[in-house]
Amino acid sequence: MINQLLVTLVNSVLGTGKQTARGNMAYNCPSCNHHKPKLEVNFTENKQGHNPWHCWVCGKKGKSISLLLRIAGATQDQINEAKSLSKNVDDNYVVKVADTITLPDEFISLNNVDNSDIMARHALAYLKNRHVSKHDILKYNMGYCKSGLYKNMVVIPTYDADVKLNYFTARSFEKDPYVKYRNPSASRDVIPNEHLINWNIPIILCEGPFDAIAIKRNAIPLLGKNIQTNLMKKIVTSLVDKIYIALDRDAIKQALRFCEKLLAEGKEVYLVDLQDKDPSEMGFENFTRLIQKTVPLTYYDLMEQKLSL
Repeated sequence: MINQLLVTLVNSVLGTGKQTARGNMAYNCPSCNHHKPKLEVNFTENKQGHNPWHCWVCGKKGKSISLLLRIAGATQDQINEAKSLSKNVDDNYVVKVADTITLPDEFISLNNVDNSDIMARHALAYLKNRHVSKHDILKYNMGYCKSGLYKNMVVIPTYDADVKLNYFTARSFEKDPYVKYRNPSASRDVIPNEHLINWNIPIILCEGPFDAIAIKRNAIPLLGKNIQTNLMKKIVTSLVDKIYIALDRDAIKQALRFCEKLLAEGKEVYLVDLQDKDPSEMGFENFTRLIQKTVPLTYYDLMEQKLSL
């Protein structure tokens, strides 16, 4: 069934469309500005809940009306209205309930440690070497363990929107450790450090907690190279407009896949070329200069990069 409310919304942005022989609507394409209405839009959702559209002149295409309106220069209110009138994203992203998790029994906070504690001093020296400040230690509630499974490791907790622990990572501060890092056997399908995220401004997706700490503002560590279901759903349904994806070069295939998904959801995506250094190695100032030079990714750029792999 044709979604007449979506038709009315698109007409208000692109002008009144003309019905095609296939029952779709045709408009002047906002990408190539062809003088004839060669942009065909399907207002009947397919089985995947998408409204495909395609320009028969420039080849521009997409799966969501919100993306089309963004390209056409619609207001954020109009884009959000398109999302609300389309199939609920909850049907596309099934949210999983996170496991119950606790910090190790041996966890000792590094916020206020005794200078006589040699292991604490080693942990602090390791963090300082990784450009982690005392403010960062307090902000992320970092700690360490002197015994147990996480012995001689720095522990970095992450929390949900209600400041409830949802995961933690541990990194050895020994010079030549047998085990460099150890993570709990809990689901990573969480939103790390959500209590620190403002969903109304651009976000930066990076790989690890040290990267997020180095970036300093609105950065979410993926705890790996994949955007998990809960995080993807949150991004798609939030008001966040611009998304920077800053993954290592060995994760370029995953990064491009995420870019394609987010572009289809009408987001403005920036693929940050880290070259041979991750954000924690680059530092705040160098990384800031890099993202300031990064331009929005287009579908043409995306396809070009995919073909070059």
